[in-house]
Amino acid sequence: MTPEGMRAKGTTPGATTMHGATAGTATTTQRATVQGPAARTVATPAGPAAGTGPAASRAGAGPAIRVDGLTKKFGDFTAVDAISFDVRYGEIFGFLGPNGAGKTTTIRMLATLMPPSSGRAVLNGFDVVHQQVKVRESIGLVFQDNSLDDRLSANENLYFHALMYDMPAAEFEPRVREVLSMVDLLDRRHAIVRTFSGGMRRRLEIARGLLHHPAVLFLDEPTVGLDPQTRAAIWEHVKRLRDGFGVTVFMTTHYMDEAENCDRIAIIDHGHIVALGSPEELKASVGEDIMSVGAADPQALAPAIAARYGVEVNQGPDGLRFDVKDGAAFIPRLTADFPGQIRSVSVHRPTLDDVFLQLTGRAIRDEEASGLDQMRMHARAWGGGRR
Repeated sequence: MTPEGMRAKGTTPGATTMHGATAGTATTTQRATVQGPAARTVATPAGPAAGTGPAASRAGAGPAIRVDGLTKKFGDFTAVDAISFDVRYGEIFGFLGPNGAGKTTTIRMLATLMPPSSGRAVLNGFDVVHQQVKVRESIGLVFQDNSLDDRLSANENLYFHALMYDMPAAEFEPRVREVLSMVDLLDRRHAIVRTFSGGMRRRLEIARGLLHHPAVLFLDEPTVGLDPQTRAAIWEHVKRLRDGFGVTVFMTTHYMDEAENCDRIAIIDHGHIVALGSPEELKASVGEDIMSVGAADPQALAPAIAARYGVEVNQGPDGLRFDVKDGAAFIPRLTADFPGQIRSVSVHRPTLDDVFLQLTGRAIRDEEASGLDQMRMHARAWGGGRR
């Protein structure tokens, strides 16, 4: 079959099921309140101005995504608990949280793959419950696990995606050249996918997701399993989609250094959004320097430090952790007050890891699963399980 065999239709009905992932664009702006216990609302400026590229297909002047009190229950278990937020066009929005926090359940509801128990969500101006076909036309999904057919060429993978979206035949050629140029793969258009590197395959999946000109692109762990150099290259492409083509990106990741690239981040835990803001705003909310203390007997030292200095001491991945105003000046005092009890001391400015640890009580890397566990979780989540 060739692109010429495609039906020359003028409209593109949404595809309910697909062999591969599709991509779209999503951005978010925060509402005045954030749901959940100990929730933080961080004042944040408007997102970047959206571009005028082909992916910026917009049904109205409102936000790309608006969520009001969205809830999902499985029997007596509440997976997502009355969350509310807005996502503006032209923004890279990060959705962070430990496994089981409600990330995938939220995306499934926004993508019309699962009905909410209550609340409302509007994507690109369309209600996710009452206008599902329009929502599906407006989104693209790039899954964590590879979904390309590696026995076909890049062009053939894109062709079958176009068939699923009933793309007019006359539009296929210009759109293929457009999306492959976006991700620097035009010269590999007719190459077999099994000859591609991991980074090239991920870029092709992003191109495939953009082929039908979605308004919101969902990226689920887009760089998992890739080497640092390839991860950085993928991020350069994602930023170019936003800056040059007005694509809105809604993504999940457990790489906290990557989350620094997002315009804004929502942290979800136990079904509640506990913080939302730009990376700098979230780090500023932690405030003081972070002390990490290695001790011979941490269980005995932790309450002693807490009592002496009036600070909250937590067990972190690098030892006992607590906040002080001037970490460098504090080190001599600490070692003098507890002679022979301290093996190592380090101090650093707050990072997103620190934000996550403070808000959830655990480091996000403690929540990472093995590759097999991740595949199983995604199979359950996208196939009817709950997460």
